[in-house]
Amino acid sequence: MLNRFIDLTAGNVSHTERLISGLGGCVAIFAIFTVSDWYLGTRDVLLLVPSMGASAVLLFAVPHGALSQPWNVLGGHLLSALIGVGCYQLVPHSFVAASLAVGLAISAMYYLRCIHPPGGATALTAVIGGESTHALGYQFVLTPVLLNVVIMLLVAVLFNFGFRWRRYPSIPASRHAQAQLPASASGSRTIDHSDLVAALGQIDSFIDVSEHDLLRIYELATGQAVHERFPTGRIFPGHYYSNGASGDDWSVRQIVDESKHADPARDMVTYKVVAGHGIRTSGTLTRREFAGWALHEVACDGEDWRHVK
Repeated sequence: MLNRFIDLTAGNVSHTERLISGLGGCVAIFAIFTVSDWYLGTRDVLLLVPSMGASAVLLFAVPHGALSQPWNVLGGHLLSALIGVGCYQLVPHSFVAASLAVGLAISAMYYLRCIHPPGGATALTAVIGGESTHALGYQFVLTPVLLNVVIMLLVAVLFNFGFRWRRYPSIPASRHAQAQLPASASGSRTIDHSDLVAALGQIDSFIDVSEHDLLRIYELATGQAVHERFPTGRIFPGHYYSNGASGDDWSVRQIVDESKHADPARDMVTYKVVAGHGIRTSGTLTRREFAGWALHEVACDGEDWRHVK
């Protein structure tokens, strides 16, 4: 019963990967404490920003995630710290200052493309962190925030480098290895849930998207590609169109009628099959659906059909 409301499945990440993620987070926080103690002294080391714990989860459990990348971590924390300190100093009411700090930090991270969820906690810490934090003023942005972030990023780069399947930062690697579908893939079977589960298992890293979300994205993307396969504005009554398929699936349809409408869902065309698969049958589709089926316009040339450019 509980599984209907909470997904308690084990997921596709190995036990090794889970333990490595935990070890990485442990090493990062220990390094922050150690360096801060050496650089700031024992008293000020307690100014360790708690939001670094949340960053450790992202950098070591989700190292390939967009929100875990260096600019997100650096920009998200520093920008949020600046906003938090500014709100504390300019807004006298603590509730309003704290609320503004988090809200403004979120919007600013959006505009500067450095969304990092723990940044919201950094902004909040700057407002409600207590007298020792407030006494720092804008120095809070440099120590401890910047110092903590630099240590965290260095540990993440060095630690993840030791495991070949954990790319960090992941952006250069993803640019180098962009996936390309083979030309024959467009005519192959569709991807289903089990295919995505198997693929995620081979990656062996937590990805913050469910298999169902990935399948939905795939369906929307391929559907959009299909809809844009042939321009809807080039579909006219009396003209012939082919799906460009090979073998028994090839066919040619002629548009015999149309019902134009401003609403794409009600803009219909009626066709008849004049050659190939389904010959002497007819049907009605939306103009967009017909464009998704058609590959090119054709014309009869004796016994052959040639493309119309």
